[in-house]
Amino acid sequence: QVHLVESGGGLVQAGRSLRLTCEPSESYYIWDMAWYRQAPGKQRELVASLAANGTTAYADSVKGRFVISRDDSLKTGHLDMNNLRPEDTAIYYCSAYLYSYDVSPRPYWGQGTQVTVSS
Repeated sequence: QVHLVESGGGLVQAGRSLRLTCEPSESYYIWDMAWYRQAPGKQRELVASLAANGTTAYADSVKGRFVISRDDSLKTGHLDMNNLRPEDTAIYYCSAYLYSYDVSPRPYWGQGTQVTVSS
């Protein structure tokens, strides 16, 4: 069954950077995608989104620090996180509409990757 695979999480000090990657488990293409995060005791929140036409949007808390992107191959998505803060600590989830030549875009979620920022 097709799903999204995330990687790149870890433990970093405040002020450092991390790059998260999101890839389909099979040979599907990314139509549009978004990154969400959920901190302990809090609701899942939208961090960044990338529309099929390339339009991006960011939560105010990460604007100017995070960048969402998709490779030209349309098979890999990224979230570049710069100048990380302790309040960025959360499990980060990738969500995307995936398609192939004979399958219309359908929504999928990743399993999440932990990002921990120490002060």
